[in-house]
Amino acid sequence: MTRRFEMETAKVMEYARSLLAAHGDKAQAEAAQKAAAHEAAGEESDAETWRAIESAIRQMRPPHQG
Repeated sequence: MTRRFEMETAKVMEYARSLLAAHGDKAQAEAAQKAAAHEAAGEESDAETWRAIESAIRQMRPPHQG
């Protein structure tokens, strides 16, 4: 089970990096939209994955300078 979790975490991080590279500042919103679409379709597992990707993107981005 731990190995599966590590594989899933690696995939989430890979998707997050790719989305961030492709969409820049809009990557987090893109992941959130995908999560919401999957939730609306009743696809909880896919929605959960996209929420994890959204969270990973949030962690990768530098804090806002104010």
